[in-house]
Amino acid sequence: MTDSVTTLARRVREASRVLALADTAAKNGALTAMAQALRAHTEEILAANAQDLAAGAQAGMSPALLDRLRLSDERVRDMADGILTLCALQDPVGVELEAFERPNGLHIRKVSVPLGVVGIIYEARPNVTADAAAICLKSGNAALLRGGKEAIR
Repeated sequence: MTDSVTTLARRVREASRVLALADTAAKNGALTAMAQALRAHTEEILAANAQDLAAGAQAGMSPALLDRLRLSDERVRDMADGILTLCALQDPVGVELEAFERPNGLHIRKVSVPLGVVGIIYEARPNVTADAAAICLKSGNAALLRGGKEAIR
């Protein structure tokens, strides 16, 4: 990797400003494109996963960890389906959570907004990449994801 974590974090922070303002249609369009890309590239994803599995087995990875790392047609399809499920959910950005009026007449509203940047470090679970990225996108957040080296491909 040629970019430092600091450089990547700065780029993600810049992206978060754009994502925070994205409308529902744009976010759902991106989610749909993500799901379509997973389906269109399933063979390539499974081939890369097979390389990760072979390297993991050679390194003595436990059967349980190898199972978490293992992708199949069904698991990739489930990843895509999960992303599409998010499209059907209400956009969480801009939802009024609470409103009240103070005795002095000041009206106060509590409205949901994106966090900005979400950083996630996780082990050898390639499906987490798709799940975390999709959830962050739907909620208007940029994500800085660091999966385990076991799923590098």
